[in-house]
Amino acid sequence: MRVAIGLTQDLTACHALRRTVFIEEQGVSEAEEMDDLDGEATHLLATVSEVPAGSARLFVQGGTGKIGRVCVLREHRGTGLGAALIIAAVDQFRATPGVEKVKLGAQCHAIAFYEKLGFAAFGPEYDDAGIPHRDMMLAL
Repeated sequence: MRVAIGLTQDLTACHALRRTVFIEEQGVSEAEEMDDLDGEATHLLATVSEVPAGSARLFVQGGTGKIGRVCVLREHRGTGLGAALIIAAVDQFRATPGVEKVKLGAQCHAIAFYEKLGFAAFGPEYDDAGIPHRDMMLAL
């Protein structure tokens, strides 16, 4: 089984993964999930044996890298693929001049996952698409 994670222009694969995880599994509305920001973002795609298995969307806003729309198919959760995807995103921001920190909005059930990768939660809990979230930050 060969795992690869890299930048992609394949939005069709990213959208299919996000549809499965966010819309079908988590009940997020299509209108909330499929916004108009994909064209402005950089996308990471994780594949297992060349089959799409996870993705993330990256933005730079000032000195902050923002990771969003992180998803991993159910059958690949708990394998380390999600952690590898986040590490690849952080590495991408480390290589971007001027980026000093990385921010993400974590679903509350995933806070411990991100804490193991060095992120710290801050601010109050908030609702995003009906799912409790907290903001998290990692200084580079």
